[in-house]
Amino acid sequence: MAHHHEEKKEEINFNALYYLVGLVSGLFVGAIIDKGYTWIFVGGVLGLLTAALFLSVFVRGREQR
Repeated sequence: MAHHHEEKKEEINFNALYYLVGLVSGLFVGAIIDKGYTWIFVGGVLGLLTAALFLSVFVRGREQR
């Protein structure tokens, strides 16, 4: 009997893409505020936090259905 190998279906993880979009969007918004370079950093942090919230609430909830 031939050896049968089970093929494991690889799932692509898009978490890094969500974080990248959140970071770039936050940096862009921080630059548009035009109050100084500090707000660009603050916008980037808020963008990352928004991406984390989006992943934990909406994307993870979709898998449980």
